[in-house]
Amino acid sequence: MERPGKAPRPSRPGRVTVVGGGFAGLTAAITAAEAGAAVTLYEAHATLGGRARTADAPYRTNEGPHALYNGGPHWSWLKQHGLLEPVAPVRPADAVRFRFHRGGTLHRTPPLALLRLARKAPELAPVDADFATWATRAVGARGAGAAAHYVAVALFHHDPGSLSARFVQERLHRVAALPPEAHYPVGGWGALIDRMAARAWDLGVRIETEARVGEVPGTADGPVVVATSLASARRLLGDDTLNWPSGRSALLDLALGARRGDPFVVADLDAPGWLERFSGPGEALAPPGEQLFQGHFPVAPYESKAAGIARAELLLDAGFPGWRERTTWRREALAAGRTGAVDPPGTTWRDRPAIDRGHGVYLAGDQVAAPGVLSEVAFNSAMGAASMALKGLKLARLDAHHA
Repeated sequence: MERPGKAPRPSRPGRVTVVGGGFAGLTAAITAAEAGAAVTLYEAHATLGGRARTADAPYRTNEGPHALYNGGPHWSWLKQHGLLEPVAPVRPADAVRFRFHRGGTLHRTPPLALLRLARKAPELAPVDADFATWATRAVGARGAGAAAHYVAVALFHHDPGSLSARFVQERLHRVAALPPEAHYPVGGWGALIDRMAARAWDLGVRIETEARVGEVPGTADGPVVVATSLASARRLLGDDTLNWPSGRSALLDLALGARRGDPFVVADLDAPGWLERFSGPGEALAPPGEQLFQGHFPVAPYESKAAGIARAELLLDAGFPGWRERTTWRREALAAGRTGAVDPPGTTWRDRPAIDRGHGVYLAGDQVAAPGVLSEVAFNSAMGAASMALKGLKLARLDAHHA
C-alpha cells in the first residue's frame, strides 16, 4: 500500500534512513548496515531496483544500465560481497559480430581515426573545450564525428560533440577498450538487485516498499540519504538548485525470431544510435527461438520519440533483413532526464550537485557530484553518502576517495 506524506520516524536514535531502493539506495543501505548502523529504506514502488529493474518473463528487458564495466569500482565491491556472479562477458563469437553503420552501409570495422582517438588517455583531453573541436584537431572532422556518435552508447545524448572533451573522452576510452570491459548480469540487472536486497535483509535493513515519501524525514534521529532521481530529490528537498544536464533518448525493445548471422551490436556512426542483442550473453532473457534486442537513439529537445524510432528502424533495415516479419514483440519509450549526468565544457563531475546537502541530508544517484561512467556514478555517490552519514553517527568512516 502506498504511504503518501512524511515517512515514519525511525524506530530508534542513530538510524540511517535511505529514500529510494535502486542501485544507489541499496549500496548505501548495505554499506551503512555493515558498519553497525540501523537502516530503514523506503521505496515508492512495489519492487526494488529503480532504473535497474528487469521486466518479468518472457521478455526480460532492462529499464536501466545494461552492462557492468569490470574496470569500475562497483565491480570489485560487488565481487568482494559475493553479489557479482553470475555475469557474462562479451563472447568471442559475439565480438566478431559488431557492425558499424557509416555512409549508409554496414562495415565490420570502425574508421581507423576512431580507434586512434579512443586510445588517447582521457587526461589529454581538455575540460574547457568541446569534444568536437578537440577531436577534430586530433583526427579530423570525419573521425571526430564517428567517435562522438559511437560514444553515445554511454551518454544517451543527441550531441556528444558539444560536451566537455575530457568528459566524452573518458567514456570513449572505456567503451572502446579491448578486451571489452562490458559484462552482463545473467538474468538481467534485476537478478543483481535481488542479491543486493537479500544481503540488505541479512544485515537487518528494514525495507519498506510501496512507501512513497512526500517530505524528507527529520534528521534529529539520524542522517538521511536521498537516493532518487535528481528531479525527485529536487521536489523532495524543495531545492531548486538541484539541476544538471542529462540526455534524452528514444528506447526500443524488440524480440525477433532467431536467425544465424544476426549482428551482436550495430553502432550508428552517422548519428547517435545503438542496437544490441542482449540475449547473446543471456539466452534466458527471451523465449527459445527468439532474440531480444535493446537500443537507444538520442533525440534533441525539439525532437519527438518518433524521430528516434525512425532512426532505429533505418538501422534495423541495414542490419536485420526481414526484421518486420520476424518481430514477435516490441516496446517503445522515451527516457528524458533519467539517463545520467552529462558535463558541458568547463565543468566536471565536481560541479554537479554535491552529495552533502547539510543538516544530515546526503544525495546519491547518477547526476550527483561523483566520478565514474554510467552506474559507477550512482555507486560512488552512494558510498560517499554512506561514509558521510556514518561519520555523522560516529560509527565508521570509509576511505576518503569514496567521499
